[in-house]
Amino acid sequence: PLANANDCVITHLGYSFLYNETHEQASWVAYELTKLETDKLYDRTNKFLCDPLVKSETACNADYLHSGYDKGHLAPAADMGWSATAMKESFYFSNMSPQDPSFNRGIWKRLEELVRDWAIQNNTIYIVTGPILSTGLPTIGANKVSIPKFYYKVILDYTEPEIKSIAFIMPNAGSKDNLQRYAVSIDNVEKATGIDFFPSLPDEQENKIEKELCVACWQW
Repeated sequence: PLANANDCVITHLGYSFLYNETHEQASWVAYELTKLETDKLYDRTNKFLCDPLVKSETACNADYLHSGYDKGHLAPAADMGWSATAMKESFYFSNMSPQDPSFNRGIWKRLEELVRDWAIQNNTIYIVTGPILSTGLPTIGANKVSIPKFYYKVILDYTEPEIKSIAFIMPNAGSKDNLQRYAVSIDNVEKATGIDFFPSLPDEQENKIEKELCVACWQW
């Protein structure tokens, strides 16, 4: 995704992200997921850690304690099981956002599992995930971690011959709805977040990919 000159994009082994100090979480987390990387070699560490690369410091455990919100992964731990380091780094607080437990453990988890299936079916996909951040959001903890009302996920399959994309915007709440109900075009997510997701693609191709929503192009 596009970052301005003074933005601090940080790269770990399994993912890159742009940290938003105002909201004490990432504006976006981006990574490639391959079929091979869905093989789970390492289990969850469940050890939440401050991110040593965020100079302004991240949220901490005390912010989430007794808040009623889960420490919700943006890049899922289950996508990082291919490496002990990637798994450890997925538990940095820079990769966490306050998620309603019924959302985090329900429909959001279902979407994460579906995206892993798509990585297997398509060999390699690119994923960008984040909260939709705006002024005036309620917060938790002494560090004032914003509680997003919505989250997004953007998926790009950039392998010929069938280059395709899909995106989702979901409210931070439990839902039994079909995942397809939340499918949107990348353009919709760009409007909601102000983020330019794939600026390195040729303009004509980027415009086409980001404008289209082809639900039938993906296996559900």
